[in-house]
Amino acid sequence: MSEDLSAEHRDAARLAQKAGRALLDLRSDPGEVRDLGTAGDHMSHKLLVGELSRLYPDDDVRSEEGLEHVASDGRLWIIDPLDGTREFREIPRTDWAVHVALSVGGAPVVGAVALPALDMVLSTGEPPPLTRPTGERPRLVVSRSRPPEVAYEVAEVILGDAEIYVHAGGQYEWDSCAPAAVALACGLHASRLDGEPLRYGDPDAWLPDLVVCRPEYASAVLDVTALQRRPYW
Repeated sequence: MSEDLSAEHRDAARLAQKAGRALLDLRSDPGEVRDLGTAGDHMSHKLLVGELSRLYPDDDVRSEEGLEHVASDGRLWIIDPLDGTREFREIPRTDWAVHVALSVGGAPVVGAVALPALDMVLSTGEPPPLTRPTGERPRLVVSRSRPPEVAYEVAEVILGDAEIYVHAGGQYEWDSCAPAAVALACGLHASRLDGEPLRYGDPDAWLPDLVVCRPEYASAVLDVTALQRRPYW
């Protein structure tokens, strides 16, 4: 019998939203803060780690901000307290996010991506239903430059604004775990470029490539992307 993770789904969404609202408050009234991005990273990290430690004291946590207790065979929370620190500094930009995810046995099973400036939370607790295909050519989105784009472009696939997302430019586990968990919960395909399953909790947090697409396109997409995965990845 599979583990009941209903509390984890609910808490991931709630905590991502809570951290996002705290970041919006900081952004609207930074006071004497010298570096808004650094302050936001630290505040959100402290909030999320504190809440997860209280709610799930036996679980390990990996955070972009440096807290790493890795147990790939067990339960590992993977968080990005502020994905898009540079963008967060540049008011009124909206392309920043909060990621809260849980991997169990290496698999991304729980996830929430808060896009606070858009008042949106995508989560495995209430995954959006897949929209019908447009019947036209599949639309492809790729990250323009850096990992913070991942949340936005995966969201486009989840919400039906695109059919395929490919990232091969390098990223870490906290960049993709929550978006990948939500995509899988929606019924989308999510994997490495060569079709290998996404696995989290490796001692090295580097997980550089990602494909998210509608399942009917997976075979054709992987025929192409498998050629792009470099041997040392």
